[in-house]
Amino acid sequence: MIPINFSGKVALVTGVGDNDSFAWYIAKTLQAAGAKIVLAVHPRVTGIVESFLTRDADRESRELPYTGGEFKVEKVFPCDASYDTMADVPDEIKNDRRYAKLNADYSIEGMVKAVGEQFGQIDILIHSIAFSREITKIAKDTTRKGYMEALGISAYSFTSMLRAAEPYMPSGASAVGLTYLGGSRVVPYYGGGMSTAKAALQIDAAQLASNLGRKNIRVNLVSAGPYLSRAMRSIRPGEGEKTVDYAASRSPLPRPIEPQEVADATAYLCSPLASAVTGHILYVDCGYNVMGV
Repeated sequence: MIPINFSGKVALVTGVGDNDSFAWYIAKTLQAAGAKIVLAVHPRVTGIVESFLTRDADRESRELPYTGGEFKVEKVFPCDASYDTMADVPDEIKNDRRYAKLNADYSIEGMVKAVGEQFGQIDILIHSIAFSREITKIAKDTTRKGYMEALGISAYSFTSMLRAAEPYMPSGASAVGLTYLGGSRVVPYYGGGMSTAKAALQIDAAQLASNLGRKNIRVNLVSAGPYLSRAMRSIRPGEGEKTVDYAASRSPLPRPIEPQEVADATAYLCSPLASAVTGHILYVDCGYNVMGV
C-alpha cells in the first residue's frame, strides 16, 4: 500500500461555502491524510460555514473519509477574492455591516499573510472560487462589468493568492485549482464570463507552474464533471439535474461523478506521488471530456 501522508502540513482551502461542495470534500480528505486545515471563506458566509462545522444536524457531513473521525479546522478566515488588498475595497463594502463586524483584513493579501504568520507555512493551497452574477446569460448578452467581475474573482484570484502565498510555501508545496470543461468547450448557460474565466484560469495555472517550478512548487488543476451542488441547484433550479444526466449518459463511464472522487484526485496532486506533475489539468469527469457529443 502506498500511503498519502500530510502530517505536519498546513493546507489552506479557499471557497468553502457549504458542506456539499468540492472544497468541503477536499478539505476533509486532506485532513484524513493528516493535514492541518485552514479555511478561507467569503465574509458573507463565514457564519454559515462555522455552523456547518459545529451543528449536531450536520455531524454526518463532518465524518472524515477512510479514517473516520470528525472534520475539524484550525481556523476560519474571511476572504473576499474580489480584493487583493484592503486599499481595493470600496467604502460601500467596508461599511456593509456583514463586513464591518469582521474586524479583520479580508483581502487576499491580508488573509494569506494572517495564515502564513499564524501557522508558519502553507504547504497546500486549494483554489475553489468561482462567481458570475450573470452566469445564466449567453455570451453575447454579458455586460462588460459582469464579464470583468467573473474574470477577476474566478481566475485572477488564483494568481493573487499564489503571489501572496509564495513566501510561505516551502519546496515541495502544491497548489490546485478547480476548473470545468466550459473553459474549452461551449456549454449552454455557462455564460456571464464564466467560460472565459475558466479558460483564463487554465492558461494562468500553466504560467504559474512555470513561474514557481524553480522553487519546486507545483500548480495543477482538476476539471470536475457536472455535479449537483447547492450552488448549481440555486443557479438553474430544476435544470442542473438535466446537465448531470446528459453528461452521465454520454460518458465512457456512464454515471455522474461523486465529490469524493474529485477530493481524492486533488489529494493525489498535492502528494509526493505527483512530484513530477505540474501545469496539468486532471479531468475527473468519467471521461466526458473525450467525447464529441
